Amino acid sequence: MTTDITVPQLGESVTEATVAKWFKAVGDAVAQDEPLVELETDKVTVEVPSPAAGTLIEILAEPGAEVEVGALLARLGEGAAAPAPKPAAASAPAPAAPAPAAPTPAAPAPTPAPLAKAANTALPLAPAVRKLVADNALDPARIPATGKDGRLTRDDVVRYMQAGGAAAPAPALAAGPGREAGPREEKVKMTRLRRRVAERLKDAQNTAAILTTFNEVDMTAIMELRNRYKDAFEKKHAIKLGFMSFFVKACVSALKELPAVNAEISGDSILYKNYYDIGVAVGGPQGLVVPVVRDCDTRSFAEVEGAIAGFGRKARDGSLTLEEMSGGTFTISNGGVYGSLMSTPILNPPQSAILGMHKTQMRPMVMPDGSIQARPMMYLALSYDHRIIDGKEAVTFLVRVKEAIENPARLLLDV
Repeated sequence: MTTDITVPQLGESVTEATVAKWFKAVGDAVAQDEPLVELETDKVTVEVPSPAAGTLIEILAEPGAEVEVGALLARLGEGAAAPAPKPAAASAPAPAAPAPAAPTPAAPAPTPAPLAKAANTALPLAPAVRKLVADNALDPARIPATGKDGRLTRDDVVRYMQAGGAAAPAPALAAGPGREAGPREEKVKMTRLRRRVAERLKDAQNTAAILTTFNEVDMTAIMELRNRYKDAFEKKHAIKLGFMSFFVKACVSALKELPAVNAEISGDSILYKNYYDIGVAVGGPQGLVVPVVRDCDTRSFAEVEGAIAGFGRKARDGSLTLEEMSGGTFTISNGGVYGSLMSTPILNPPQSAILGMHKTQMRPMVMPDGSIQARPMMYLALSYDHRIIDGKEAVTFLVRVKEAIENPARLLLDV
């Protein structure tokens, strides 16, 4: 008796993955719940455990193969006396879903199409739709959508092409294999996560009217407060007191005052969110990921610091789950940990704004009494979607964050 190893459910809106690596070879003994294969999705890597003990007798999806949810990955035999491994040439390919057929004109007269509206490019495309769009070099933002919440369907793409829809002027990523590596070059295929990051960043630039406003904040008060209480804080909560919790709380306070910064565009409407799930951009071995700290308005400083520290460990280990990176109403990116003095962060769709923190550096500042003092200063950058957020709102938001950091008592008094 054999046991089939299939691609498990990968989370909301995730329908396919890439086989990253196998932990076992054909003929190896496998214990129940032992990791067999690592799958890479658009967001995270997922380990697929063995559902039973036995011997791996056949691998049907080699590393690099694209597989959909439910696709057969391998077969497991009972006990140690499993059949000998089949030759590589005889191994059957993974029964991945067939590629969608090229669109052909329908023979009968088509029924009237549902009412179409602008496509919601913040929603992920289904695999068949994404392939049809990519194969024909189309721009999804230009195709009228009839799906729920502005989702693009395959029929929408077919109708657009039959109506003479033009290809996009330039794809986000160059199609095809590209040029061959030179004698002193190395060509490495992009991981699924890196490809997805590239697509999302380019989509953000193509869709949103991104503008960035800057300010600078004097870190003296918050640094003194942290130095005064960091030991007692760590002793009581078993977590170090950093600066991120102050910025998270400052952003939540500003978001409450300026709800447009916490909103998103949904079709031809604005979706205001009465909750504050803050994404914190962290770098992992496979690229940038944005885990989300939920309900930051109800969490204490210690809870925020604990959540961020936990996400940092998981990002380094590659163990973040899809649920931990889904959603989010606003994002904070701290390039200062890498020494960045100033930058213009790119939006994290479908969010409408992102705060960029930077390196704290001693600079000469003219004080209110006219004296010149060396102060620890940090540049702040707020990139925002000008379609939904006016310049006055963006500038006011950044000023509110600055005021809260320079006078942390405002966070306690909620003023």
